[in-house]
Amino acid sequence: MFADKKGRARASALGALASAFALAACSTTGGAGEPASASARKDGKTLAATLAGEPVYASTYKPFPNVATAIRGATVYDGRGGRIDNGVVFMSGGTIVAVGGPDTSIPADIAVFDGTGKFVTPGIIDIHSHLGDYPSPGVDAHSDGNEATDPTTPEVWAEHSVWPQDPGFTRALANGGITSLQILPGSANLMGGRSVTLKNVPARTMQQMKFPGAPYSMKMACGENPKRVYGSRGRMPSTRMGNLAVNRETWLAAIDYANDPKAKRDLAKETLAGVLRGEILIQNHCYRADEMALVLDMAKEMGYKVAAFHHAVEAYKIGDLLKENDVCSAIWADWYGFKMESYDGIQENAAFLQREGACVVIHSDDQNDIQRLNQEARKAQKAGLRLGIAIPDATVIQWITYNAAKAMGIADKTGSLEKGKMADVVLWNGDPLSVYSRPEKVWIDGALMFDALNPKTRPVSDFELGQPGEGDVK
Repeated sequence: MFADKKGRARASALGALASAFALAACSTTGGAGEPASASARKDGKTLAATLAGEPVYASTYKPFPNVATAIRGATVYDGRGGRIDNGVVFMSGGTIVAVGGPDTSIPADIAVFDGTGKFVTPGIIDIHSHLGDYPSPGVDAHSDGNEATDPTTPEVWAEHSVWPQDPGFTRALANGGITSLQILPGSANLMGGRSVTLKNVPARTMQQMKFPGAPYSMKMACGENPKRVYGSRGRMPSTRMGNLAVNRETWLAAIDYANDPKAKRDLAKETLAGVLRGEILIQNHCYRADEMALVLDMAKEMGYKVAAFHHAVEAYKIGDLLKENDVCSAIWADWYGFKMESYDGIQENAAFLQREGACVVIHSDDQNDIQRLNQEARKAQKAGLRLGIAIPDATVIQWITYNAAKAMGIADKTGSLEKGKMADVVLWNGDPLSVYSRPEKVWIDGALMFDALNPKTRPVSDFELGQPGEGDVK
């Protein structure tokens, strides 16, 4: 599958840049109204790519029809570390209108669900997914997540591989309460390309799922994967020092490009320039604490910021450093030992990070784990409790909601139950951190997208029609 999978299976002072450079997705290097490169046509007109500032591959997402809805009497976790007993969540027009106690005012003529004995959380967010790029069935014809032809491929975009009919999307919605997710390229390359953030809705095209206004991220990887993939081909990098050298040379070239208004358009350097300008976030696959520290120094040297280290099984060793640099750790609850750089992983990773006040995110990196991030979060919580670190349930919910949104650059829109935010909401039939609980209802932008009590609401992609297990949500 992606570069980690083979190993895992075996053991279970950039300054202000010229304003003529637009957001990397949309830019040319010409001035306003002037194409970067053109050739004369026989009719006398010139050929040109999209001009600066004009969107390409833009989101065409539109919320599904919704009705004003309230949930009353439930235990509410707001995603920001708060808990409300006998709470009320009121949504209308696709946004959260009010969240509060039993005296919260709601109109008399709206749909009201009785949440007695049940729980409400924000929609669950997976910061690290490969759905659509490594869809099910997992066959070679669907393997579109790693452009493993060069150690640096920042020019590729994960969204150009997304297959919206992947049955994994509907399973993540129905079984895991997933309302938004970030699709990343794989980890074969030092610079794997851009990610895309999606709303988890049925759609014919990727653009119809694309989260409106979400910033791009770029996937980077350090450690074993790049040096193994390319070293085995007799080319650089074949060592960790080679990893850093290739990265640094690539960043230096990108800085020169970004500061040169006459530079010929280069898709790879456009992405890197977007990172240097702070328009594109960095999601960095990295396991070992010492390598994360080196990457943080490289980021300071080149003038960019790391949003999150992914997998980060040794993050607990440098929790203070991660907090100081405001870097999130997107981690598993207990995966470790499937290759040397994962050998020192411990189940208490999240608890130690939380104790340090660092940002914790529980991620999946897997089409099955994405269906139970709530259970993964509980496992990490319990590992800390056995060590004497007690972490409130409301904080643990934050690991799979707000913190993920923060590291993805969408926390101003979703990730918590706050007035004015997207009405991405899950009603659980019991404690959301229990293995016995499941999503009963899931709303995305206030539209009821899944209702376990109504089989007709279970989404089924075209690919599944007539197939064994069609719409199965066990």
